Amino acid sequence: MSNLRALIVGGNGIISSSVSRLAVARGFDVTLVNRGTSTTRPPIDGVRSLVGDASDAASISAAIGKEDFDVVANFRSFLPEQVSADIQLFAGRTAQYLYISSASAYQKPVAHLPITESTPLKNPFWQYSRDKIASEDALVEAYRSSAFPATIVRPSHTYDETLIPIEGGWTMLDRMRRGLPVLVHGDGTSLWTLTHARDFAVGFVGLMGNPVTVGDVFQITSDFVYPWDAIYRMLGAALGVEPNLVHIASETIAAAMPEWGPGLIGDKSHSVIFDNSKLRSVVPDFNPTTTFAQGAREIVAWYEADESRRSVDAGLNAALDSLIANA
Repeated sequence: MSNLRALIVGGNGIISSSVSRLAVARGFDVTLVNRGTSTTRPPIDGVRSLVGDASDAASISAAIGKEDFDVVANFRSFLPEQVSADIQLFAGRTAQYLYISSASAYQKPVAHLPITESTPLKNPFWQYSRDKIASEDALVEAYRSSAFPATIVRPSHTYDETLIPIEGGWTMLDRMRRGLPVLVHGDGTSLWTLTHARDFAVGFVGLMGNPVTVGDVFQITSDFVYPWDAIYRMLGAALGVEPNLVHIASETIAAAMPEWGPGLIGDKSHSVIFDNSKLRSVVPDFNPTTTFAQGAREIVAWYEADESRRSVDAGLNAALDSLIANA
């Protein structure tokens, strides 16, 4: 599979940077196209970089010129209009187009566990998820009507050392460290799957250039499933503290903090367990190894390495104090 030409739109994000590095290591000729403004992660060795804005189809077209690619993967597509533009741009110019959708698109509330690729798509609570569903619909139609070579990928909650996978980010970890009460939605017992980007990359790169995956859908998640209380406690352990957890109903949180509402009601308040057997049938080396206990230590180490990363939101702290006091 070496020497295949891969275009990755994005390429320096939480998921895509791990994918880009592993693709290079496995012999792909990787071209990244992005705005070139990220300073969060170090440059990726062995890639060619082009400058273009994924939200502007003309910008991407100008960046790649008349080049063709064996594989195109777009990590910066969120709206069906963006998918339609990509279908027009890459038709006849790639043997595989990988679209990064979202496991949040699966029906909520979840009717049956574990979740598989055939679980219905329906999320009335979160516009982000509905846009992903509409984007998938456009790709399925293009595959059926004109053989556009789409492969749809559904990640769940994927993180690396730069992402604290709880609402509130470093502000919440700062509260843990100072012994302040820390908000957890629901009763803390609903189950959640966390996937490290390194593990995700093994599954994703295994799909790249694999002709049997065209026209199909694959979810890529880890097999590490935790109650939310355990997730918070693992972050506390990485900080060297036992967090003071306070449980409040998701609906109450959503009413008080509407910016958190869609992600909570439309995703995180529901238990999710995934069946990855379909992925393993075509990528047999997919075997997630990064537990969140390890991931939490890496997160804390990354934030501790640079004071500028440890931003505390005073407004959020005040909102949390008020919500907890009135619970």
